[in-house]
Amino acid sequence: MVAYVIADAEILDPAKYEEYKKLTPGAIAKHGGRFLARGGATAVLEGDWRPNRVVIIEFPSLEAARNFYTSVEYTAARRARAGAAAMNIVAVDGV
Repeated sequence: MVAYVIADAEILDPAKYEEYKKLTPGAIAKHGGRFLARGGATAVLEGDWRPNRVVIIEFPSLEAARNFYTSVEYTAARRARAGAAAMNIVAVDGV
């Protein structure tokens, strides 16, 4: 069953965040993931959530999403992101 990683990023240092953006695609691809949304325009339809930069990534399974998150490659990307963004990230099973 597919799974999705959904992130909401508040960019604090745009220049530093660019390095993170360069590192993530390889880590995602290595675990079978692909971007579905990457920082496009958003429209709040209900509630009071005011997202910043929303990213949605599809993985073949929740296990693959977890393996991506804990991978050596993504750990390096997270280190590069330190201080550049405040993130909220969840993974959820698809249907």
